[in-house]
Amino acid sequence: MSVLTEELIYEILSVVGEIPEGCVATYGQIARLIGRDKNARLVGKVLGMSEYYGKYPCHRVVNQAGRLAPHFYEQKELLCREGVSFLGGRVDMKKCRWNL
Repeated sequence: MSVLTEELIYEILSVVGEIPEGCVATYGQIARLIGRDKNARLVGKVLGMSEYYGKYPCHRVVNQAGRLAPHFYEQKELLCREGVSFLGGRVDMKKCRWNL
């Protein structure tokens, strides 16, 4: 189990800050980018409290199937404004996934 430190929080949020407008990343993708392959849930936990650390484009993070975060009611509207496309209520991951 990972200990949630300020350093880890900012590491996650700095990756989220790099996601380009019009693209989405997955929780697992962010976990891999910081070298913590098995910590996708930890990424979600950090994003849930990101408002305490500044302004980050957390709306650009979805699950691997393109599903939006529960209880984040503005997420779809924010993504649509950026040109993210949806298929059947989910983000079209083939078109919109952030590829590094």
